[in-house]
Amino acid sequence: MEEQNKLDLFEGKKVRQIWHEGEMHFSVIDVIEVLTDSVNARKYWNTLKTRESQLSSVCGQLKMMATDGKTRATDTANREGIFRIMMSVPSPKAEPFKLWLAQVGNEHIEEIGDPELGFDRLKSIYEAKGYPKEWIERRMQTIEVRKQLTDEWKNRGVKEGQDYAILTAEIAKATFGLTPSEHSKLKGLERQNLRDHMTPLELIFTALGEEATRMNTISDDAQGFQESHEAAQRGGHAAGDARLSFEKRQNQKVVSSENYLKQLDKGEETED
Repeated sequence: MEEQNKLDLFEGKKVRQIWHEGEMHFSVIDVIEVLTDSVNARKYWNTLKTRESQLSSVCGQLKMMATDGKTRATDTANREGIFRIMMSVPSPKAEPFKLWLAQVGNEHIEEIGDPELGFDRLKSIYEAKGYPKEWIERRMQTIEVRKQLTDEWKNRGVKEGQDYAILTAEIAKATFGLTPSEHSKLKGLERQNLRDHMTPLELIFTALGEEATRMNTISDDAQGFQESHEAAQRGGHAAGDARLSFEKRQNQKVVSSENYLKQLDKGEETED
């Protein structure tokens, strides 16, 4: 979350961005110009690459709109690549980013030794955003349940990335009748974290679906993607059945089009 705040500074200074292969890529020339105020950012970047040839490995070329209105290929990098480039820019304006990266790295090392520190820091971020205590506790529960499930998948030969995404979508579809992308669209989200915008009820049933999947995975001794997929389907349907029963008895829908964070921003009542 802090990382996103730093990149928001670039948006105000017209750094070109493009969504590519599931992540945001930034114009390296634009970032160099922001960090150095160079009158010739392209020449500055070429000199930097010559001095540190390894920087070329963190970049690729994508087509972006130039100042003359024409689309041309230009050097781009994702967040990780941009941060690496920042570390090589000898400019006072780059120092705050370097200090921040050092702080993040130190915190990460501390969290490896004591994972609870990571949870404590995340709670503090949610508190600063205005989420109530009860919502935060539920959100932290979904994070822990999710971690336990993905640990099972990893230990059973399921590949991270696309396989995880497919299994997650399967659970969500059976639980809510919507895939995560459909759920995000319903809430008017683009690339934000769906779970950070869920209502407390949605979080509860999300955790239920993933916990049921984890239990099925263990009891079936599921190995590999296909067997894990079957466990995910059953886990999601178990949560989906519970959701339908809840909705019938309580006369209340679980899936909501409301963006929970926007409710907080507007000062509306929440489902605490």
